[in-house]
Amino acid sequence: MKKQFLAVTVALLVLLSVTAMAATTRYDEQIQQAVSHKMHDSKRLQNVRSSAEDGIVTLTGTVSLYQDKLEAAKKVKKIAKVSGVRNQIAVAGPNVPDSQLERKLAKQVAYDRVGYFDNAFNYITVSVKDGVVTLSGASYWDVPRDDAMAIVARTPGVKDVINEVKVLPTSQFDDSLRIRTARVIYRDLVLGRYASDPARPIRIVVDNGHVTLYGTVESTMDKNIAGIRAGSVPGVFSVENKLVVAKG
Repeated sequence: MKKQFLAVTVALLVLLSVTAMAATTRYDEQIQQAVSHKMHDSKRLQNVRSSAEDGIVTLTGTVSLYQDKLEAAKKVKKIAKVSGVRNQIAVAGPNVPDSQLERKLAKQVAYDRVGYFDNAFNYITVSVKDGVVTLSGASYWDVPRDDAMAIVARTPGVKDVINEVKVLPTSQFDDSLRIRTARVIYRDLVLGRYASDPARPIRIVVDNGHVTLYGTVESTMDKNIAGIRAGSVPGVFSVENKLVVAKG
């Protein structure tokens, strides 16, 4: 009796396994067809290929812009039954010298937030190696970080992106320190001139009461004054002065 029960149980498990595999295969075929339609409908994704296994879609092929690579994955994630995406698409756009690409992107990112209240409170840097762009630094909120990412993603010559920008925590206390630190720096008779080029201000990054100053100033005296002014703000826990003195 026990042997018969065991045999029936095994048979049921095998049947369920086969049924599950058949269902998974059917879903994978449906997913594959849906992905193919999505790629075919976009002129920028004509060279993208795909495969599906257990609901996970692997994308290969080439696109012209890094933004197109992101867009391909975004389209696939919206398809029913897709549980994950492996994005192995290569960006096959133009090859741009790293130094040239870095200068271009750094300028665009620097001017991106000009005119917005948070401009002086973001510090985002750009470095490029073999077409791979690394974004570093800190942003007041997620919008500056995402804007920088968008600029990089749609720029020809970018092969891949590493986004290491830290979004600073929301804090009314830090907001108060940002405003008061900006006031003592930009109302200073010596330092006020650094507001004349809004893309190159003295950048004030505040994280849990700790202030870090970034940017380029004309003299060691200006750097020291900025550090002193920031340190004079009540409530500031510490000041790290990373201002760079311009050469020549």
